[in-house]
Amino acid sequence: MTDSKVVNTKRVLFLADESETTRLAKTFANACNLSKAYESGLMVYLHGDLGAGKSFFSRGFIQHFLPEQKVKSPTYTIVESYKCYNFAVHHLDLYRLCDPEELEYLAIRDLLSGFFVALIEWPQKGEGFLPSADIEIHLSHQAQGRQIELVANSEKGHLVLTKMADD
Repeated sequence: MTDSKVVNTKRVLFLADESETTRLAKTFANACNLSKAYESGLMVYLHGDLGAGKSFFSRGFIQHFLPEQKVKSPTYTIVESYKCYNFAVHHLDLYRLCDPEELEYLAIRDLLSGFFVALIEWPQKGEGFLPSADIEIHLSHQAQGRQIELVANSEKGHLVLTKMADD
């Protein structure tokens, strides 16, 4: 890479079924681990309509590190955190947020410190209070299956997507 500024790297894939979604989520999790992107915090925004597979993808990601872990959607709790090795995975679902300022009451700044990966569904609901995304994941329904687009918005995000390509 010659430019030290933000690098936009994009991968677009078709996922025929849930098993392919799970496999991709685990590949993505492995790339996050191999790149050690969590060491300075990795922000991952998950975009898509209701039922597009954001929570399903997150479950596959978390279960890569914690195979026996029951992973529920944080629709009502807003945040679920999981301790994985030497970092935390914070799964946030901001769908029910009425005002981005509510994130202050959840101590979001404390939560998003140290070694972590944050998987954030409906990130637009937290606009102005969330750090920028290192990676944005867009899930959309297709006639059969789903399309997933992974976009790196930072050097850290680019490194993760590069590690995925190596897998």
